[in-house]
Amino acid sequence: MDARFLGISDLDGTPSVAVVIDVMRAYTVAAWAFARGAEKMVLAESLDDALALKARHPDWVALKDGPAAPGFDLVNSPGLLRSVDLGGRTVVQKTTAGTVGALAVRDASLVLCAGFVVAEATARLLRARGCDSVTFVVTGEDGRADEDLACAQYIAGRATGSGTDPAGFLRRAGASRAAAELAEGVRQGVHPDDVALCLDLDRFPFAMVATPEDSLMVLRPYAVPSPADGASP
Repeated sequence: MDARFLGISDLDGTPSVAVVIDVMRAYTVAAWAFARGAEKMVLAESLDDALALKARHPDWVALKDGPAAPGFDLVNSPGLLRSVDLGGRTVVQKTTAGTVGALAVRDASLVLCAGFVVAEATARLLRARGCDSVTFVVTGEDGRADEDLACAQYIAGRATGSGTDPAGFLRRAGASRAAAELAEGVRQGVHPDDVALCLDLDRFPFAMVATPEDSLMVLRPYAVPSPADGASP
């Protein structure tokens, strides 16, 4: 598989297949939202757009980075989200980097959003689709976030069917600037368990696929069967 690892600003044209990585915390949060019963997530262009969607659909749940704010129901924290019942709900998500990355590649033929919590399912889906050229969008820190790059490199290795050892990749993510900022309380809207939850490898059995729907970019879980034929792990 030909894998490219690019920041959002480095994207040149529309890739055929894109995997958008935001470990801390957008796509860890998205996975938790689906685990808590959310039907879909709408990736908003801006905070104003998120609030406008919420105004048009009062039953939707609006979620943002940082501290709580008027009009928003939740913040971008897996630790805070894991006890919320989202059964059948639509969640509107706007984050600093993760949602921006997905919207930047919205015209790709396949857009996956991922973190460590859905790494194996994401890799299996890439293998199942026979993706031979994949652009990994490293969303954090203008493409320099090591937690996102480590996750992207791990998924790329797993997508080739190799027995990639996750330990080193998880160590890099745990030593990243984002992990330190979360642990030290530099960022707002944080739970003490957020870093551990973001590094909880393969917590969920689904991948997450984003597709345009009625002018919106919508993220949904995608069940990926485990290999049952003795194929490479």
